[in-house]
Amino acid sequence: MLIHILDILGTAVFAISGVLAAGRKKMDISGVVVIAAVTAIGGGTLRDVLLGRHPIFWFHDPTYLYVILAVAVATMLYTRYFRPPHRLLLVADAVGLATFVVLGANAASMAALPMVIVVLLAVMTGVVGGVIRDVLCAEIPLVLQRDIYMLAALAGASIYVLLKMVGWDNTLVTLLAMGSVIVLRLAAIFWHLHLPQYQVRETPLKG
Repeated sequence: MLIHILDILGTAVFAISGVLAAGRKKMDISGVVVIAAVTAIGGGTLRDVLLGRHPIFWFHDPTYLYVILAVAVATMLYTRYFRPPHRLLLVADAVGLATFVVLGANAASMAALPMVIVVLLAVMTGVVGGVIRDVLCAEIPLVLQRDIYMLAALAGASIYVLLKMVGWDNTLVTLLAMGSVIVLRLAAIFWHLHLPQYQVRETPLKG
């Protein structure tokens, strides 16, 4: 039940982030819904394909599509009359990232995959929806920017795997892993934390 609730929550908050991203690009209503959908189900779809799970989760249960549509409409109506906080997109993305990292880790653990694969699949589940959103909106994906994004996903997935290995309660493991992702992302957002930037300094050509 907890996993299903988290799945619906992650779908909703990632759909919100998709609507806000599309709105900033002044897309039409159909474009907004498309961006909301690919953001919300992109990571989970990749997860199911890689794990060979058929049918894919939203084929099996179209509730996810209804949630996406309802959230997209509600978010568009809200932002028509109220101005959302500037950082709402990043906060919604942080919650979605945390949720889908845990869902990916849980699915990979149930498939009895090696620890490193569990971590990698969890990270991919968390970041792919946001990557698709940013690419379609002609933005550099958050995962490729200096902000602590990939590191937050890796930390959450690693905490999940390690605590499961020592036999901690599944609910506590889930909450701690999600909390670590959210805390790291919010710290990066509000305190402007980031990783060192890499730059190649090339010798200019002499004409």
